[in-house]
Amino acid sequence: MPERTRGQIDETTPAGASRRELFQIGNALALPMLLGATEAKAASGPLRPGPEIYQSIGVEPVINCRGTFTIIGASIELPEVRAAMDAASQHYVQLDELAEAVGRRLAALTGAEWGMVSSGCAAALKHVTAACVAGGNPEKLIRIPDLTGCDKTEVIIPRSSRTAYDHAIRNIGVKIVMVDTPEELAAAINPRTAMIYLTAGGPSHSGPLSLENVARIAKPKNIPILIDAAAEVLTIPSVHLERGATVVAYSGGKAIRGPQCAGLLLGKKDILMSAWQASSPHHGPGRDNKVGREETLGMLAAVEAWVKRDHAGEWKTWLSWLDAIAKRVSVIDGVKASVREPAGLSNRSPALIVSWDAARLNITGEEVAEDLARNKPRIAIGADGGERRGGEPDSGSTGISITAWMMQPGDEKIVGDRIFGVLSKKRGPRPAPVAPAANLTGRWDVDIEFFSSRSRHTLHIEQNGNRIQGSHKGDFAVRDVFGTIDGNQVKLRSTSAERGSGDSINFIFAGTLAGDSISGPIFMGEYLNAKFTARRYGYPAGHAPILVPGGPPLAN
Repeated sequence: MPERTRGQIDETTPAGASRRELFQIGNALALPMLLGATEAKAASGPLRPGPEIYQSIGVEPVINCRGTFTIIGASIELPEVRAAMDAASQHYVQLDELAEAVGRRLAALTGAEWGMVSSGCAAALKHVTAACVAGGNPEKLIRIPDLTGCDKTEVIIPRSSRTAYDHAIRNIGVKIVMVDTPEELAAAINPRTAMIYLTAGGPSHSGPLSLENVARIAKPKNIPILIDAAAEVLTIPSVHLERGATVVAYSGGKAIRGPQCAGLLLGKKDILMSAWQASSPHHGPGRDNKVGREETLGMLAAVEAWVKRDHAGEWKTWLSWLDAIAKRVSVIDGVKASVREPAGLSNRSPALIVSWDAARLNITGEEVAEDLARNKPRIAIGADGGERRGGEPDSGSTGISITAWMMQPGDEKIVGDRIFGVLSKKRGPRPAPVAPAANLTGRWDVDIEFFSSRSRHTLHIEQNGNRIQGSHKGDFAVRDVFGTIDGNQVKLRSTSAERGSGDSINFIFAGTLAGDSISGPIFMGEYLNAKFTARRYGYPAGHAPILVPGGPPLAN
């Protein structure tokens, strides 16, 4: 039996991570999926509905041992949800009347004042922001994102709550005001403040800018507070509303297992009615975020099912699946397995942590994840890359994580067998790197070909043997770059955390050196791929003597 611990998972562990933490590690963990998808293409033909509907058009499905990541479909809808959506699709209905009835029913089920279904959690954030800016006034609503003449034009976000998801808020055209302390928050509130946005968990759960502390400052000034609880389980009544939030937003297609293209808003009726006004089918900035009658009733069916589900029984089932996988892989000499059970609300699922010494088995967790993602049956798992910053394998502990809650019955045997097969395979020590074909030290001008545009970047490289470090100047930012050269094969990685936002962009250059040129693909995680050609910069020949003047010039 694997070791089992209770309590909040360590922040470095993918299992039990907050939405913000998942985004930060998501690119690295999704990369094997992208690399696999680029090379594991099956033959495509006419669409054939049935068990192999994806294979019929050349797409190989994935066993989800990773969690509710949208990139791999998040969750599988409950049977009750699919039945409700199918029934809803057979009739016409006036959507405002439907929203009114569903809002009332969601309130009865959850204890909130009102409820609303959106086309996803990001759309929910957008609609609430529009509601707080326009206040239900259509003359203001239709002018978004041009907020000229509007009195509510600013949204306050603690720096710890900045993520890529707040693009949904910025799409309304508001000015984002970042704060780090309660004192800064109090000073930032002014007549232009439309709302305050917090991501659930982490610093908003405890700390100086916890939800309770924010509410104590904001409520007397009548400033709405929006909580983003996308990946959380649904608590009834909502803990966030009880702690002082005005509105809380959930993803419908994650823990609640409703429609993938649905979100759930709970909170004050006046704001949610303004949010509904800002949503399709009404014209304005939310017309592009359509939620149909099928998703609306599917989301309601998911909440109806949530209050009846045997959550304790589900947890026991998940643990049994992880126990089966642990027993299968623990027989491998040097492999350890432990189950961790998170106490938080976000991504609340037990996870199996499988670890080993990378030097002993001659494989890292990241390499195992790529093997599972690339070869059939394809499996999505979390991974500890087992690499140092410079890109070379670390001889210390490495591992993978298997998250249970999105697995399906029978997956545990397939997953256990696949992991056993990969880890039990005999491998020799890693070969020593081949001597570099050249010294790359210096400046390189990089032409990048994106899908529909081109850019010129610059690399400044310092080479020490097979290791490379330096800087990568992009269109808007300069970031550190690290990598290796193995013969004529060059691998470089740079990561940018865009200043003043929660966005992060990864560039992985995989090029072949030929003379004074390096060319190949760039892997950009969720932003897909590009092509590059880097050319060594030739400095002008010859240098004129430099005379240092003894004083100011006598003429211009």
